[in-house]
Amino acid sequence: MHGEYKVPGGKLVVVDFAVDDGRINDFHLAGDFFLEPDSALDDINAAIEGLPETADVATIAAAVRAALPEGAQLLGLTPESVGTAVRRALVTAPGWKDFEWEIVRDPAVSPNMNLALDEVLTTRVGEGRRNPTLRIWEWDQSAVVIGSFQSYRNEVDPEGAARHGFSVVRRISGGGAMMMAAGQIITYSLYVPAEMVAGMTFADSYAYLDDWVLQALRSLGIDATYQPLNDIASPTGKIGGAAQKRLANGGVLHHATMSYDIDGQMMTEVLRIGREKLSDKGTTSAAKRVDPLRSQTGLSRDDVIQAFIGTFRQLTGAVDGTIAPDEYADAERLVETKFATDAWLHRVP
Repeated sequence: MHGEYKVPGGKLVVVDFAVDDGRINDFHLAGDFFLEPDSALDDINAAIEGLPETADVATIAAAVRAALPEGAQLLGLTPESVGTAVRRALVTAPGWKDFEWEIVRDPAVSPNMNLALDEVLTTRVGEGRRNPTLRIWEWDQSAVVIGSFQSYRNEVDPEGAARHGFSVVRRISGGGAMMMAAGQIITYSLYVPAEMVAGMTFADSYAYLDDWVLQALRSLGIDATYQPLNDIASPTGKIGGAAQKRLANGGVLHHATMSYDIDGQMMTEVLRIGREKLSDKGTTSAAKRVDPLRSQTGLSRDDVIQAFIGTFRQLTGAVDGTIAPDEYADAERLVETKFATDAWLHRVP
């Protein structure tokens, strides 16, 4: 068995081992990480030797952590990353370059169409009818997009939304509300097969699927980091956040929104952002929680997006694609029957 896992913001972790009678043996850890003392490598190898092949990431990580000598230093890897590499070896999970990727940046559509396209394209990838795809959103009107499980009345101030020209829509993934003002944010969606994140915990998959955009941000001079569970941040503030939805047919939707240029005062008038939500962020102002990309790069929104596309293409070999007419047609039907209905919007009052 051979498994590899690139730690987001860290190093490559490589494992090789055999499985006999349901147990891991002849285990060897390698990679471009840093580890002190040198003998800790033998300790890790010994800790995993003999574990059942059914051991999950948490079990493997606990074994590694217990075996490390006092004062051991792990730089670029974690006990959990070793577990993830083992699980990926056991399920022979593919990596980014094992797929034929497409990049889609089609003309602007309504917020509800963007949400419907997310469901349609994720379904198509899960069915094997579409290649894994990165889609850059463009939209033709401002909207507040609330998470699948959020309460409409708790998250949105209807009067403030109407005053500033925001409609309210609901997506299929969980997470928090995002305020999609024209030209003020950058949103992308990844549609991938479940096998790409096989062997990973839900939390690990967030970090894994966001790693490419961290590399893109760093290429623009932003010291971007991943903050569990789903935030992308820099030393000066939060940049954005991600959300996921996994379909029963094996399709995985991972989408993220990053603030390019945000009106903090308007955000507080449109969203009901309470003190409880801000209490663990070390700030009393919602406007201070988000640090726009414009102020950090000095680049236009389109230039930032082009940098994102360039990094993704370099890492995956992706080619340009488009949304097919029948995919648009399926999305239009979903808008009519689901996303534009009061039953969906107010499914959580």
